[in-house]
Amino acid sequence: MLASSRKLLIPLIVLALLVFLGLSLGHKDQAPDVTFTTLQGEEITMSELQGKVVLVNFWATDCPGCIAEMPQLIETYHQYRDRGFEIMAVAMSYDPPSHVLNYTTNNKLPFPVMHDGYGKVAASFDDVSLTPTAFLVDQQGRIVSHVVGELDFKALHALLNDKLGANPAHSQPGVQGKAS
Repeated sequence: MLASSRKLLIPLIVLALLVFLGLSLGHKDQAPDVTFTTLQGEEITMSELQGKVVLVNFWATDCPGCIAEMPQLIETYHQYRDRGFEIMAVAMSYDPPSHVLNYTTNNKLPFPVMHDGYGKVAASFDDVSLTPTAFLVDQQGRIVSHVVGELDFKALHALLNDKLGANPAHSQPGVQGKAS
């Protein structure tokens, strides 16, 4: 009787471990439901952005990598915004608000920009302290990518095409997204 119990118990343990492993690997972290207060005073919550793919980009005006990737962020925003893509640019708490406002205005950033004055948004996203740092959040509010350092835009575009799909409504012949 003891031998037959072991024969049954071992497959059950293996099955339970496989189910646990599958659930662990398939689980993606939910993005925190933070409120972004833009430089214009508009409040946007992560929950309001559900249904869109959102790049939460932590940056600073004194960060060479952040400044280097900004033109490509603008191009990516223009290319994908009509397909359900949004960028939330979060300036770090140590960045002087006047520098953030000047940079945003002078470079005509087309996406929402906030200054994280108290560091609450950075703290909510795994205590971000290095810039640039980006989180890509899918339509269900799950974090699907986390990058510390400059973005690989080829990989980002591939991920955006995957998440946003290439359905006929988005890829009509002769119609292409352009950066303007």
